[in-house]
Amino acid sequence: MASSASMSVVAVVLVLAAAQPARADRACYTRVFSFGDSLTDTGNYGFVFPDSNGGHAPWPYGETYFHQATGRSSNGRLIVDFIADALGLPFVPPYWGGHSAEYFAGGANFAVAQATALSPEFLRENGVTVAADTVHLDMEMDWFRDLLKQPNLLCPNDFADCSSTMKKSLFLVGEIGGNDYNGPFLSKMPIEMIRNLTPSVVAKISATITDLIGLGAKTLLVPGNLPIGCVPIYLMTYKSDKKEDYESLTGCLRLMNEFSKYHNRYLLDELDKLRNLHSGVSIIYADYYGAAMEVFLSPKKFGIDYPLVACCGGEGFYGVSTTERCGNAEYRLCDDPQKYGSWDGLHPSEAVYKGIVNGLLRGSYTQPPIANSTNSCPQLTRVTSDDEDKVFL
Repeated sequence: MASSASMSVVAVVLVLAAAQPARADRACYTRVFSFGDSLTDTGNYGFVFPDSNGGHAPWPYGETYFHQATGRSSNGRLIVDFIADALGLPFVPPYWGGHSAEYFAGGANFAVAQATALSPEFLRENGVTVAADTVHLDMEMDWFRDLLKQPNLLCPNDFADCSSTMKKSLFLVGEIGGNDYNGPFLSKMPIEMIRNLTPSVVAKISATITDLIGLGAKTLLVPGNLPIGCVPIYLMTYKSDKKEDYESLTGCLRLMNEFSKYHNRYLLDELDKLRNLHSGVSIIYADYYGAAMEVFLSPKKFGIDYPLVACCGGEGFYGVSTTERCGNAEYRLCDDPQKYGSWDGLHPSEAVYKGIVNGLLRGSYTQPPIANSTNSCPQLTRVTSDDEDKVFL
């Protein structure tokens, strides 16, 4: 892996930074720091793996909002983008994209597409095939510590002067763990073996939260897993002739969604333990599952006509196939991504991300309600879904 990138990737990052001037004077939090995988990565993958030549998320990724590929695994903005915008902050820049105080003025994103919570060594020891250079949560935390140690970037002099920065920052810890499960599920590993990974995945998330609190973090937003039974690539892989294998109201796979709920219950129990240990810290659970299920239960309400179909991909029933992949060689591209629940068969469309964020920031899908947990932050509760480009007033 390398920490440099091609000039084209650097140019995209600079364009996005210029397009989103900081408005931290209006923000409840001065910075956002985020960790995770492709649901949160705003461009790190291309820097960490420069030889990929944009292979992770090439055009037409980014076509709807940015009108160019930015390294985001969707057609437009991600949840972290909407949250930053709600706070009056610029889009959270990829950590590997720059090294100046101005670049990190609104925070930093350490998420990398394909990242896992657990290390490759641990996963391989438990029968999961994963590349040796896979980024994992401990690595992302190491990068964050390295950033804190660099004088005059986040802290006035050194880490000892960073208390104010940590207190005034919002930490998005995830979503992470999905890739620990994706490989095993898509290779049809027995579900009991996959369930055995969950305690370790949640323990790693818990350890990361504990480390951040030790460094001075006071407000942490911790997402659960999405309903993977509604993901087109899962629907294709586990296609069944049995009616009982599907949820009657959504058409999603029952077994996969039950697994997501299992992971989320485990995570919720762990967060309760952490709250008891850290009474002065706000640890907020972000119920991605519940917020996303609102979309899948009432897709028309969100302007979505094809909730279980990928916009960009193959010709299969769910818009995915084993031979065609979005952005690579021959692939099918829909006319209006906003009417689709999935962008590429694995990642949500911007329309679904927008629906999830509305659910989170209204407070009904955060525990405790975000309106009561974020030091009087009215920006995070004034949400509308009417405007095409901006969700927040």
